[in-house]
Amino acid sequence: MPANALRSLIILFVCAGIFVARGALPNFVLIFADDLGYGDLGCYGSKNPTPNLDRMAREGVRFTQFNVAQAVCSASRAALLTGCYPNRVSIQGALPPRSKVALHHNEITIAELLKTRGYKTAIYGKWHLGDNPEYLPPRQGFDDYVGLPYSNDMWPFHPSGAQRTNYPHLPMIHGTNVFELMPDQTTLTTLYTVRAIEFIDRNKGHPFFLYVPHSMPHVPLYNSAKHRGKSGQGTYGDSIMEIDWSVGQILQALKKHNLEKKTLVVFTSDNGPWLVYGNHAGSAGHLREGKATVFEGGVREPCIMRWPGKIPADRVCNELAVSFDLYATFAKLAGAELPKDRVIDSKDLWPLIAGARGAKTPHDVFYYYWAQHLQAIRSGKWKLHFAHSYPHPEPAGKDGYPGKLQTEQIGPALFDLESDPGENNDVYAQHPDIVKRLEELAEQAREDLGDSATKRIGKNVRPAGDVRP
Repeated sequence: MPANALRSLIILFVCAGIFVARGALPNFVLIFADDLGYGDLGCYGSKNPTPNLDRMAREGVRFTQFNVAQAVCSASRAALLTGCYPNRVSIQGALPPRSKVALHHNEITIAELLKTRGYKTAIYGKWHLGDNPEYLPPRQGFDDYVGLPYSNDMWPFHPSGAQRTNYPHLPMIHGTNVFELMPDQTTLTTLYTVRAIEFIDRNKGHPFFLYVPHSMPHVPLYNSAKHRGKSGQGTYGDSIMEIDWSVGQILQALKKHNLEKKTLVVFTSDNGPWLVYGNHAGSAGHLREGKATVFEGGVREPCIMRWPGKIPADRVCNELAVSFDLYATFAKLAGAELPKDRVIDSKDLWPLIAGARGAKTPHDVFYYYWAQHLQAIRSGKWKLHFAHSYPHPEPAGKDGYPGKLQTEQIGPALFDLESDPGENNDVYAQHPDIVKRLEELAEQAREDLGDSATKRIGKNVRPAGDVRP
């Protein structure tokens, strides 16, 4: 065979191999609600109508102990996208407009990791990891972005009813450019959904990662006319109904292109309900407290995963999993290597997701931080709270207006989450051996990630991006 012909044949086989490899790669759709409570979906006991999410649960796996890394917007999202505790990447709280910090360019997001395997990537919705153009999604591994750079209440018309003149006009961004100020928020859920479907249509022949972080049901609540007043559960229920509609539209788009058996779909949220808003907040169900606390109501979220043919139908997983574990899980399924030059906290959840016989949580310990303060720690069924204060609504608000927050105290306190997930029965005095073991594990956390309460600086903490001129 002539040399040129042989070379052409080799190139043909190589290209064919690449095509087959890429064709075998799964797609990932990650739908992320905002301030959704553990008890807000029908399949978790709610009266809110969520037929599409309930169907996802019947056709896949529903987690009962799925935690976020911290019970507040930016910190939770930083963990999700970097596979790390938010303390490790120095993102705390909810970043304000014109924030002086952002997710550092040196961090490798799950979008950047998947792009090494040829994935198309997009985000439609709320970013909240820095609003400076140099730190928006197109600079962090996403090919396309349309959405709000931070929470929808960070505008001059705050839900409190008082005009917040310190907030600029709310920008809607495409890529790194503002294309609309003060958008009609009744259209947000629909806009994100339409963009998501268009992305699927465009990339049906490529492996893709689609991230849809909804602005709702964060206050202020806005619903389109097609769902307003339709849930029978008030304005909040209408918001949940509309998000469920969005899930259904995305699932329908996957079915249209015969992508259901090629796509892992994950639905969860960033943190628990913002209880100070009363009937405009969600429910943590049987769990204690909500957003901005380290109680289970703040950090434990609904999580449903569906992948026909890969995930056995109608399963319930009662093992501990963490939102940042999606990083290692997606990487493993896509054949992407995790970064080796830094600490990554994420663990592969696939054995739990797929229902492997005897699969257990990959976490021996989980740390509950609020900002840089280690407030609790869990190992197995045991959760130890260290002495700390926390916000509790008394009374809660109504119809979009916040109530009042009282400062409560707890700890030290020990709870058996297996028998007492509501953290009501303190058994600290009965188990000194368990307390001692958890306190020793907490020292490891303080060494690694630091603890503001003991003025410890963690040895494995990386800086945030510095936006200051």
